Amino acid sequence: MAKMLENSFLLPFTMAIAFALLVSCSQGLNTSLDQPSSLVPSSTILNYHGGPLLTGPRTINIYLIWYGTFYLKDRTPITDFFASFNGLNPQPKESTVASWWNTILSYKDKVGKPVSSTFTLSKQLGDIQYSLGKNIKRAQIANYIKSKIDSKLLPLDPHGVYLVLTSKDVSVEQFCMSSCGFHGSIITTATKRRVVYAHVGDPFRQCPGLCSWPFALPAYGPPGQAALVAPNGVGTDGIIMNLATILAGAATNPFNSGYFQGDVLAPLEAVTACPGIFGPRAYPGYPGDLKVDKISRASYNAYGVNGRKFLLPAMWDPVQTNCKVLA
Repeated sequence: MAKMLENSFLLPFTMAIAFALLVSCSQGLNTSLDQPSSLVPSSTILNYHGGPLLTGPRTINIYLIWYGTFYLKDRTPITDFFASFNGLNPQPKESTVASWWNTILSYKDKVGKPVSSTFTLSKQLGDIQYSLGKNIKRAQIANYIKSKIDSKLLPLDPHGVYLVLTSKDVSVEQFCMSSCGFHGSIITTATKRRVVYAHVGDPFRQCPGLCSWPFALPAYGPPGQAALVAPNGVGTDGIIMNLATILAGAATNPFNSGYFQGDVLAPLEAVTACPGIFGPRAYPGYPGDLKVDKISRASYNAYGVNGRKFLLPAMWDPVQTNCKVLA
């Protein structure tokens, strides 16, 4: 059996009710309009626990497995999201995926090295045969990744992230119930090296109101509200928002000994410390002030390559000790 550590997250605490269930004792930060006092506990501080981070100057290699059925229209926005970390600015003076990630560079290890500034989509595999079936346990995902490394279908890379994306017809343990994805680590059989892996699922069919909010409405909450228009599709944008959360957590707390607050088995991390916040003046049930495309009416806050628009969550700034949003 693979030795395994996992961090899972519930995203995005869609409404005030959901938030109250999860952080019922929270108190607000009294900082700025970008800091909705009802969303961020006043005691939030992500302490560094002395362990390794995924630091630069090396890129963080992504080894991606498309598990299940993904059409080109689903895959392309996700690969464009990874390509958007390269720092190219398609819209001068506008917020980008790369500028969103800049906040993560304030997270440094014990010798002062910052987290890597870029990602590289190094290898992709497909599993259209659903080799694990359509009802998967988390432990199966860990062993699935381990088998790909041990069989040399994927290279051993202690500085990489092995990512499994599951299609909308695949159920994964705890997905859509207590989490929208997770990251963890495993020890490979042959080399005994620990590597980072992660899972994110397509929530379109199973729980769009939980894991694609604000592009879908939850099953509870006041009537009369409308979901925002997704720039890349409800399920795909759900994957991308959750990917952003996972990548930030994996880079700053890859082995449960980096930056986090709370229980090591259920920690607050770089993005999960800022639940439900996407823009200035966010409050429970409202993601914040966002840009709106004049033609499609899609809401977003970051530009990417190939004309892409994305909605990315707020990230905890360890220097300013607040949740930083893209304006």
